[in-house]
Amino acid sequence: MNRIDYKRNDENLKKDFVRAGKLLQDFNSANYENEQLKTEILTELFGTVGNGISVEHNFHCDLGYNIHVGKNFYAGFNCTILDMAEVKIGDNCLIAPNVGIYTAGHNISPIGRHKTGFAKPIIIGNNVWIGGHSVIIGGVKIGDNSIIASGSVVTKDVPKNTIFAGNPAKKLKDIEIEY
Repeated sequence: MNRIDYKRNDENLKKDFVRAGKLLQDFNSANYENEQLKTEILTELFGTVGNGISVEHNFHCDLGYNIHVGKNFYAGFNCTILDMAEVKIGDNCLIAPNVGIYTAGHNISPIGRHKTGFAKPIIIGNNVWIGGHSVIIGGVKIGDNSIIASGSVVTKDVPKNTIFAGNPAKKLKDIEIEY
């Protein structure tokens, strides 16, 4: 997947961070039971939103507009999506609490590391379940129907219909689809 380079002091990028920050502040301070308001805020924040989404409080992201979620999307408490590149999440996906989805990275060399960065897109298929405290790294594709076990660090593509676990995440087994 294509790498995107960026500079943290870019004026347009700073404006985009402020926009997202204000919307996130509104979202995270919204009345917990006011699903309509929370959905309206997420619809303004995200690039695209399917029907039936639910995101718990203490959600964080970089820009918001690079996040695209399908229908029946759920994200648990303390979800962080660093969306300096696109994050596409399919239909019927479940993200447990404390999951990090990170498109952003920094250069190995310490000189200028704090001023610049790069990002790689992440694609998560339909019917994916990501367990709590897992981390998804930029450039990864997770195939339909797959499960990422709690505490996993996904650094490579995950084929459809599989269970991955560990750090780095490795295939545990295939999932047999029952219709």
